[in-house]
Amino acid sequence: ILFNKPFRVLSQFTDRFAKTPRPTISDFIDHRGYRVAGRLDYDSEGLLILTKDGLLQQRITNPKNKYWKTYLVQVEGIISLDALLNLRAGVALKDGYTRPAKVKIIPVPEIWKRIPPVRYRKSVPDSWIRISIQEGRNRQIRRMTAAVGFPTLRLIRTKIGKIELNSLNPGEFCFISISQPA
Repeated sequence: ILFNKPFRVLSQFTDRFAKTPRPTISDFIDHRGYRVAGRLDYDSEGLLILTKDGLLQQRITNPKNKYWKTYLVQVEGIISLDALLNLRAGVALKDGYTRPAKVKIIPVPEIWKRIPPVRYRKSVPDSWIRISIQEGRNRQIRRMTAAVGFPTLRLIRTKIGKIELNSLNPGEFCFISISQPA
């Protein structure tokens, strides 16, 4: 299953530990036996792959397989060439250096409006980048952009390997048949 995870939805089927339950995948998908292959943070959006195939799930999530994951990222400020070069070289985080990323400045993408919208500040511009990484550390892209001086405002995963989100709107899903994502 390809799923476009909306903003503020958990990348799991239940929220057992919250005092106030948060929306989960099960609010959108009622198909038993599927597991998420690679998570997205509660405050991130975009492509999730769900599968019943444990081997496929392992292939997608294991960093040894080095599948590229691509994201559209809105950052605070007009991102600098130095920041791009640092992201491309690998960034020092508390848990070690990241692998080099593929990163490019892009025009504002034609995407859905986020609810609630990203805060707007007249005095602080923003910019968009497309970034691809082969890792999947906890909140990695947010930590990478912050480390180079440009905090992430919005993060949307659009691609895992060759599998793309395409035209799915937030909360929509579709079934596909794959053996490998790359």
